[in-house]
Amino acid sequence: MSGNSLAPLAPLGPLALARAFLFVPADRPERHARALATGAGGVIVDLEDAVAPERKVAARDGLETSFAALSAAQRGRLLVRVNAQGTPWHGDDCAQVGKLVRQGLVAGVVLPKAESAGDLARLAEAVGPRGLLVPLIESAAGLAFIDELAAAPQVLRLAFGNLDFQADLGLACGADEAELVPVRLALLLATRRAGLPAPIDGVTPDWRDAQRLAADTARARRGGFGAKLCIHPDQVAPVHAALGPSADELAWARRVIEATRASGGGVVSLDGRMVDAPVVRLAERLLALDALPSI
Repeated sequence: MSGNSLAPLAPLGPLALARAFLFVPADRPERHARALATGAGGVIVDLEDAVAPERKVAARDGLETSFAALSAAQRGRLLVRVNAQGTPWHGDDCAQVGKLVRQGLVAGVVLPKAESAGDLARLAEAVGPRGLLVPLIESAAGLAFIDELAAAPQVLRLAFGNLDFQADLGLACGADEAELVPVRLALLLATRRAGLPAPIDGVTPDWRDAQRLAADTARARRGGFGAKLCIHPDQVAPVHAALGPSADELAWARRVIEATRASGGGVVSLDGRMVDAPVVRLAERLLALDALPSI
């Protein structure tokens, strides 16, 4: 890109439109299909935080058997979070995920503590050109290179690791995480400049606190995030519903599309406001979200 140009928005596929991404431990294969059955748009099988060091190798080796038992549609909603670069498990994790991608058993990989385009380039080489990449922004270093990470080939969406980011900077955020507003805005701006689907917000750590989850999800929606990371199945349905379009938004989107079609694709006025290409794209995205299966 050069000048003030913006990348065109990426095509909207299932994981690009997913609103809830549910983590599930890699070493609990009996939970993988159950996680998919929650209706989560994406399921992240976790080799990193959810698996103890002594169990990581066995968990990695068991993924092929676990995923082979799933349908093709289910595999298309699967991502694997590998261990971070610099850990003893990273290289073998990436090689195994590459094998799974080539076999059509998983859609892609989540990279924790993503901090450079070089990290993503090496990961893309390991998983092959079919593998989707989701970099987790969890550090000051990752934030510093946010545009390079967003623009890297094969990146599906950016995701925010809000808890690790706080730890990296020594922050003691309040419940509303007001201190992180500039960071979330940076993810949103980089997403738009790279033409990616809306970013994925971080977790609400107390899965039993429905009020906090609702507040966090409402903040994510106001801030332009299109999805949220979930750590418990009970979080999936509320997140999916809260990040979906309202009846009023859908009615507006249908009117926009109808007016545009009636004009032959040219610029039109609707309710006294100009309807141009960005407005049409927003309407199309809202209608695409509505077409997702309900939970």
